[in-house]
Amino acid sequence: MTTTVNGLDEITALAGKDLGRSGWLEITQQRVNAFADATGDHQWIHVDAEKAKDGPFGGTIAHGYLTLSLVIPLFNELLDIQGVKMSVNYGLEKVRFPSPVRVGAKVRLAATVESVSEVAGNGVQMLLDVTVEVEGSDKPACVARTVYRHYA
Repeated sequence: MTTTVNGLDEITALAGKDLGRSGWLEITQQRVNAFADATGDHQWIHVDAEKAKDGPFGGTIAHGYLTLSLVIPLFNELLDIQGVKMSVNYGLEKVRFPSPVRVGAKVRLAATVESVSEVAGNGVQMLLDVTVEVEGSDKPACVARTVYRHYA
């Protein structure tokens, strides 16, 4: 379920809030190949299904940075921010990839607003703790603290 907020005061009120989980998204070989083409990372564990069968993961896996990039579209399922002039991805404070995402697996995002603080320029900075979960696995594919800024 999407939480909708309007303006900086409502964003600030999210501090400490668990935003829940997104829907599941299947990781396809087509998506992995497109990411490989976009980044120039064609390592065989990502794009060579035949060779990867005998590799350490028993098949091809998503790039770690592909998994990380999915935070944005999955996060958009959790939070709809209105009443601001601009929102920017300000960066990351910490990122880890505890387990691979095999092609064919489904992932979803869990997110909690760790804190919200004022920043210069009539804005707020939101720190989010996010976890990319893999269906059927106890170990997450990615854990990160993301930083977003929103300006009125």
